Amino acid sequence: MDRARPPLRLFLAELIGTALLVFGGLSAVIFMFGTGSPAGKLVPSVGLRRVITGFLFGSVGCAITLSPIGKVSGAHINPSVTLGFLLAGKLTPRAALGYTIAQLVGAVLGSLPLLLWGPMGRSVDFGATVPGDGYSTAAALAGEVITTFGLVAALCVFLGFRNLRRFTPFMIPFLFAVMVGLEAGVSGTSTNPARTLGPAVISGRWEGWWIYWAGPLLGTLAGILVLSFLAVRIEVAKLYHFSDDRGGVFRAMTERVRRRSATLPTARSSPGH
Repeated sequence: MDRARPPLRLFLAELIGTALLVFGGLSAVIFMFGTGSPAGKLVPSVGLRRVITGFLFGSVGCAITLSPIGKVSGAHINPSVTLGFLLAGKLTPRAALGYTIAQLVGAVLGSLPLLLWGPMGRSVDFGATVPGDGYSTAAALAGEVITTFGLVAALCVFLGFRNLRRFTPFMIPFLFAVMVGLEAGVSGTSTNPARTLGPAVISGRWEGWWIYWAGPLLGTLAGILVLSFLAVRIEVAKLYHFSDDRGGVFRAMTERVRRRSATLPTARSSPGH
């Protein structure tokens, strides 16, 4: 059996994890900013509500990472994170494609229960990310590039240093509290094409949709390029449960990518090349 071929359980876990992230994280957005919510009276400051929302959103991601779901798939729950692991040489292209499809499907499925929020959810388009009022397309794109760079850079630092590795999930709520607090008014601080796709489907808000693909893509590329010296130190494509590798699938994928990379110079220097 080819251990480097990812089993379907990885993709199923990733689909469920992304669905839970979108439902839980965007429920926090709706509660904090939806019309008629008591949150507006409890926390009048919009800026503070953004910080709290970012922390809650990140906490949902943290919980998924620590859960049995995260143990199975590694809890990327974001195509940007999957791309980062691919560029770092920890995933095969086939696995990265499977993860991404699972994330997109999971995000749409996870958005459907948001309809239960009714008028409160509709008042904020169920958490859809669109460029902020008064901000240009370029500003929103730059916001997504910068925040995604921040996410990928933080993951490289925490996963790249063995002493920090076990704290990776707990860093995420604080990171998003800062990023959402500072940047949400510009682009919505998505950093995650799947997170943007889900509410766009149920709300019909597609303004600037390409920003939420291009921005995270560019931010991830920049993050891995700038911190390549740390990215190469990452052991497996997981955010936690590093030693739990049923069947040795994650390490087998890393080894396969390493072997392929090692043969490239030989192929170029062989006769006829």
